[in-house]
Amino acid sequence: MAVVIRMKRTGRRNRPCYRISVADRRSPRDGKTLETLGLYDPVSPTTEAQVRIDVERAKYWLDHGAIPSETVASILRREGAYEGRPKPEPRKRPGREGGSARGNRIRGLKQARAAAKTARRAERLASKRAAAKAAAAPSEGSEE
Repeated sequence: MAVVIRMKRTGRRNRPCYRISVADRRSPRDGKTLETLGLYDPVSPTTEAQVRIDVERAKYWLDHGAIPSETVASILRREGAYEGRPKPEPRKRPGREGGSARGNRIRGLKQARAAAKTARRAERLASKRAAAKAAAAPSEGSEE
C-alpha cells in the first residue's frame, strides 16, 4: 500500500485550516486517513500557532516509506523532520547518442534550409549595396 502524508482541508469558506494526515495514496483528499499528525493553520496571526505537528510520528512514517506532498515536505523541513529525497540519477539510454535516422534527416534538412536562407540574405544585401552604390555614383559625377 502506497502511503502519503498530505493535508486534509477543514475550516470554513475563506478561512482554511488543514490537518496533516497520513493516508493511502488512492483515497480522496478529505477521505479516510490512517493517522492525523498535526494541524496547519495558514491564517493564524502567530507563526507558532500556524503549525502543530507530532514530529516523532512524522519521522516514523517517513522512515516507513510515506511520501510527503510538496507543502507538507516544506513544513516538515521547517520543523527539522525531513531533509528531502535525493534526486535520482538520469538513466542511461543506449543508442541515443547518434539519434534516429528520422531525427538525423530532419536535422539535416533544417541545417540546409538555414544555410540557404543565409545565402539568400547575403545575396539580397549584396544587391542592395550594389544598387545603393550605383545610385550614389551618378549623383556624385553630376555635381562635378
